[in-house]
Amino acid sequence: MTARQRGIAWGIGFVVFIALVFVLRDVLLPFVIGMAIAYFLDPVCDKLEALGCSRMIATTLITAAFFALMAGAVVLLAPPLSAQMLAFIKKLPSYAATLRDYALQLASFVESRIAAEDMQKLQEILDGVSDRALGYLAGLAEGVFSGFGSLFTLLSLALITPVVTFYLLRDWDRIVAKIDSWLPLGKADVIREQVRLIDRTLAGFARGQALVCVLLGVFYATGLSVVGLEFGLIVGFLTGLISFVPYFGMIVGFVTGVAIAVSQFGELVPVLLVALVFGIGQVLEGNFLTPRLVGERVGLHAVWIIFALLAGGALFGFLGILLAVPVMAVIGVLARFLLGQYLASPLYLSGGPQSGDAKEDE
Repeated sequence: MTARQRGIAWGIGFVVFIALVFVLRDVLLPFVIGMAIAYFLDPVCDKLEALGCSRMIATTLITAAFFALMAGAVVLLAPPLSAQMLAFIKKLPSYAATLRDYALQLASFVESRIAAEDMQKLQEILDGVSDRALGYLAGLAEGVFSGFGSLFTLLSLALITPVVTFYLLRDWDRIVAKIDSWLPLGKADVIREQVRLIDRTLAGFARGQALVCVLLGVFYATGLSVVGLEFGLIVGFLTGLISFVPYFGMIVGFVTGVAIAVSQFGELVPVLLVALVFGIGQVLEGNFLTPRLVGERVGLHAVWIIFALLAGGALFGFLGILLAVPVMAVIGVLARFLLGQYLASPLYLSGGPQSGDAKEDE
């Protein structure tokens, strides 16, 4: 098989794979989540094996402990979070009315200092931008949460995900060894090195970022509740959870928290305290949590992470968000590998100092 034929075959396989993921995105959700959980828990299982436990016992203990912990968290957090969510929905009209009054006051203040024609143009621009932004966010939210809209999906997540996690975690090493045996013999070492780099990238980002999100959620929820913000628990907790999208989570939480504070207090000092909580959270994240738990070895730029998450959510819903970072990690590692191959190839070196030195040596 020539290189061109191999390229065509890999291209067709990739297109078929993407089409299958798109068609089966709702069915694949519990399997992808189970695989992600197994990937997270595999190092813990390996440590128990090193201490003398069999793989079956270690898998059983870890899987049971993990899902028991998740169930306990749901039992403890679901009632207050759901109560605050319902109360927040009920108070949304009053918040909107208060913010509208402040906006009208600000608009009248601005209008008194800007010409009527300029004010009309500014209003048209703002209306167009807001309509497009709201439409995009609504479409993205619909795509992300559409996978949770059916009872079948919820039941599959609750029943199938633990089973998938258990079997994948039990057979993880055997699966890896089997796939390793299928690698082409001439390129096996190169492929293994790239897979190790991908694993290091995912481990550094996914495992570390998950812990960062949880710690930020606890901090924001506690801080906003202490300053007396209504619905501070849910605003802070959700802000932490969506902080895996760089800057986006904090901006959404900050805007929501400040808007509620303005509507609730109507005074400057409480609003500044709410802003201070988010400011301290950003300092903690940028200077302590992310450097220590995620580190600089990840190699995924924030812009690419944001793009991958938004594109994955828009195309494949919640499944796309789960796959966005692994796919971007693979693309990043392969792109750096291909760039290294190009920089060492005659295509880049021809005509340069290296080729000139080579000619002199001849």
